[in-house]
Amino acid sequence: MQKLLKMGLFSTFLAGMAFANSAMAESLTIATVNNGDMVVMQKLSSQFTAETGIDLSWVVLEENVLNQRVTTDVATGSGQFDVVTIGAYTTPIWGKLGWLTELNDLGPDYDTDDVLPTVKTALSVDGKMYASPFYAESSFTFYRKDLFEKAGLTMPEQPTYAQIAEFAAKVDDKANGVYGICLRGKAGVGENVSYLGAVINTFGGRWFDESWKPELNSELWKKAVGFYVDLLQKYGPPGASSNGFNENLALFSTGHCAMWIDATVAAGMLFDPKKSSVSKEVGYVQSPLQDHAEGARSFWSWGLGIPASSKKVELAKKFITWATSKDYIKRVAASEGWVAIPPGTRFSTYKLPEYLAAAPFAEPTLKAILSVDTTKPNYRPVPYIGAHYVVIPEFQAIGSTLGQMIAGALTGGSTVDQALDQAQSSTERMMQQAGYYNN
Repeated sequence: MQKLLKMGLFSTFLAGMAFANSAMAESLTIATVNNGDMVVMQKLSSQFTAETGIDLSWVVLEENVLNQRVTTDVATGSGQFDVVTIGAYTTPIWGKLGWLTELNDLGPDYDTDDVLPTVKTALSVDGKMYASPFYAESSFTFYRKDLFEKAGLTMPEQPTYAQIAEFAAKVDDKANGVYGICLRGKAGVGENVSYLGAVINTFGGRWFDESWKPELNSELWKKAVGFYVDLLQKYGPPGASSNGFNENLALFSTGHCAMWIDATVAAGMLFDPKKSSVSKEVGYVQSPLQDHAEGARSFWSWGLGIPASSKKVELAKKFITWATSKDYIKRVAASEGWVAIPPGTRFSTYKLPEYLAAAPFAEPTLKAILSVDTTKPNYRPVPYIGAHYVVIPEFQAIGSTLGQMIAGALTGGSTVDQALDQAQSSTERMMQQAGYYNN
């Protein structure tokens, strides 16, 4: 009996020690968006835990829900999250507000000089980086080489929008289910507005003048949006106002689009024969210009940041350094293949012979990203920074309203002039209420 009692006490002691060790284990809570690259990051993170002993708790959310949850957390300083996925629009705003921890000290192995300057600048405020880039993208013109050859057309390395319209008319074949061009028509800041921001810039339009007065119903805006609406109505697929990135990706990859202007990240999917029935016929060049090169290409980057409210900053920096390092890119290649690696963040990625061999679009993607200057989004002086977006807190609401108005014009529910006049009035009210300017 005494022996059994001693054994029972010893077992209890061991169980207590295990509980204590578990309670003392270092841990991080990570909030991230549910896109493919972040899902892979979560999948590979067991390697980080094995190497460091740091446990990871994941909160994986759809983008809009993620933005709401993370914004509430960092704005109130509740400290629920230690690492968050944030984009090029949000990072400078939050960094300026003091909601994020500066990340200029991630150690010599991180190699800050290897990070593309376009991407680093977009995730920084006053030279201080507040998110480490996980991947980045610009925009391409994708086209069907076989359809162009059949029509006797040659796609230039740098097309203009005037040429795009001419090509769309010649390759449009609605009778056989092939549409001259596919573009984002779905309403939303991340959908039709995301695409149109670059179109408006290259046509010369500005979101605001130097005094922050909106210019959404200017003649240049009407010209740019009118061109877009006319192009899609004539040569786009039916129901274009319901098509965003994913819908157009599906249309192009199943042979229903002769051209598609969208994010460079789509190249990896269109060239994958498992995902694209036209993988051998895909051509790609830089996205179109019209009158001006400044701001003519879209740009986006997802990064990893640390809320200022986190009590585990040093642990969080360890994870961010691991997940955005040169070695991590090679980990993804070993697990998912070279085409699946997070693109657009480091010069060293574009020197890897395995990646260049697997991804013929790699170097053009690098060229497109490096051509973007988020500090000069327009050929005229403007009081804002950004690319196809404007880095002010009010832009989310402005863009949402604008997207709805333009989608209405695309369906014929209003004219382009009416849509832009309504968007102008709404934006003027928001900007005046926010104190940017007085009428």
